[in-house]
Amino acid sequence: MSARTRNLVLVVALSAASLPACSTAPPSDRETAIAALPPTPSTPSIPSIPSSNDQTPQEAAVTTTSPKPTRHPYVGMWVTSDGHIRQELTADGRYDEARGTRTSAYTGSYTITGNQIDYVDDTGFTADGTFVDADTLHHGGMIFHRRR
Repeated sequence: MSARTRNLVLVVALSAASLPACSTAPPSDRETAIAALPPTPSTPSIPSIPSSNDQTPQEAAVTTTSPKPTRHPYVGMWVTSDGHIRQELTADGRYDEARGTRTSAYTGSYTITGNQIDYVDDTGFTADGTFVDADTLHHGGMIFHRRR
């Protein structure tokens, strides 16, 4: 019998016990079995999550800091020769692409393996590119140059 079923049976049995007796017949096997059930355990307490007030400043600093991303050699701003498309690769593995006057036209994440870059924008669209040298990126039929 599950704990929930046992609890419901116990509640029904306790409710029935508080009613005036309708019969003087001896208890049934079921009533005897219910009476023999162990008491229902109390609801387990949920461990509390310490608030920032429960920690010293040193502990808070240790528990809230995240590792700093490593700077990849291709991190930075990449721009087409006409300046129309600008793509910033950030150290946290994100990119932000502007087109003309439209800032953040495309944003998403990227991964780099060797000289290959794979993009996944925030809508799920995927693309790729190739770094042909330290300052040139071929992506989507366009050539980007590193802006220093």
